[in-house]
Amino acid sequence: MIVRIMGEGQLDVAVDDLTALNKLDGELETAIETGDEATFRSALHALLDNVRQVGKPLPADSLEPSELILPPADSDMAEVRAMLGDEGLIPD
Repeated sequence: MIVRIMGEGQLDVAVDDLTALNKLDGELETAIETGDEATFRSALHALLDNVRQVGKPLPADSLEPSELILPPADSDMAEVRAMLGDEGLIPD
């Protein structure tokens, strides 16, 4: 699955890694719903760090379509809330 982190580039993430990413996405959603800024910041960074760890970067000139688009690490809660779908940032 091709994942884009806005402002950073694309990574190829194995389908097997999506379960762990969905857990982190759930923590992020909960933090947004409760308005917990500290947990939101921690959850966003954990999600992005995990994607970076398990994903294989694509070349900068790659034209692969992104299946998932994640916000940059410096996003605020309102920006991420606007990106959330019915299933969070990462669909089940």
